[in-house]
Amino acid sequence: MTTKLASNIAVTSTSRTLSLSMSALLGLFVVGFVGFSHMDVVHNAAHDSRHSLAFPCH
Repeated sequence: MTTKLASNIAVTSTSRTLSLSMSALLGLFVVGFVGFSHMDVVHNAAHDSRHSLAFPCH
């Protein structure tokens, strides 16, 4: 029973680490792509979204 519990904890820990890593990579991609995009449509959409969430951007 102890081995099963330890195995279950290891899977949960691995799952959390993977989820956190993928979320961080997605966030960096979005910030990098949208924040430095030269396409006005993409930049303006992100800008308007930031304002609608009351996030200061300038």
